[in-house]
Amino acid sequence: MNNTENMPVLYNDFPTFLKRYFPYKVQKISLNAGFTCPNRDGTVGYGGCTYCNNQTFNPEYCRTEKSVTRQLEEGKVFFAHKYPEMKYLAYFQAYTNTYGELDSLKCKYEEALSVDDVVGLVIGTRPDCMPDSLLHYLEELNRQVFLIVEYGIESTSDVTLRRINRGHTFEVTCNTVERTAACGILTGGHVILGLPGETHADIVAQAAAVSSLPLTTLKMHQLQLIRGTRMAAEYEHTPEDFHLFDVDEYVELVVDYVEHLRPDLVLERFVSQSPKELLVAPDWGLKNYEFNHRLQKRMRQLGAYQGKKYDI
Repeated sequence: MNNTENMPVLYNDFPTFLKRYFPYKVQKISLNAGFTCPNRDGTVGYGGCTYCNNQTFNPEYCRTEKSVTRQLEEGKVFFAHKYPEMKYLAYFQAYTNTYGELDSLKCKYEEALSVDDVVGLVIGTRPDCMPDSLLHYLEELNRQVFLIVEYGIESTSDVTLRRINRGHTFEVTCNTVERTAACGILTGGHVILGLPGETHADIVAQAAAVSSLPLTTLKMHQLQLIRGTRMAAEYEHTPEDFHLFDVDEYVELVVDYVEHLRPDLVLERFVSQSPKELLVAPDWGLKNYEFNHRLQKRMRQLGAYQGKKYDI
């Protein structure tokens, strides 16, 4: 994703990053391995994060009544028509994928790795769900296979984290990301841009805090209001508490954010697409690649690139 031969790379994209590790095409296959969340079962809290409806994550093949192996095999069929020689990363995505007994977790991860053409794991989880025993196991596993552990950061503001009922502080995130990266494990983060109460300036300032963490990859996406969530109900009652971006405004925000990020961070995603039947707002009607084209065009117009305004 270069601008032109004589201009800086606009940003570090994920497909180019994967080419460092694999000489072939690699596709993530999302899994729902039947996990729950400590913010739902009472360990940390009840009701989950106010924005969360995990239905938005799950493709048709991704159902808890199906085994990990079956989900992967059906996912492979779904993607194989694109590149018959493609390999796959098993992406434990729905809910908190490190929340369980160690032996049970090992079984699920190792079942995924036993499926033909699965060449690594991506494990999505919360920063308050990485006990030392599991981290030591993942440290060993990382010596044998490709592994990314991806943490939901969501915001660097404790005020925001409390407001969305996240159930942990940013200090917990910092500690866990540092512990994970210290084990040599590729460590990813996920943030939501536009959470209630956060201004453009607040969000751009967040880029510095995120950049200070030893993250390898970062996903970001716009706040989306999803049917059946507490946040959607809050929006219905007090819409003035929310600022939902239109596309052009969000492009400007992302450009500003990316310019303030550490130059070597790998940026995996800028937007999220939720199923239309679940989405309350904003409905842009854009595919991810269409948004990326708009973003790149605007960055070229502005002479912007990742890290341009990064302050060490």
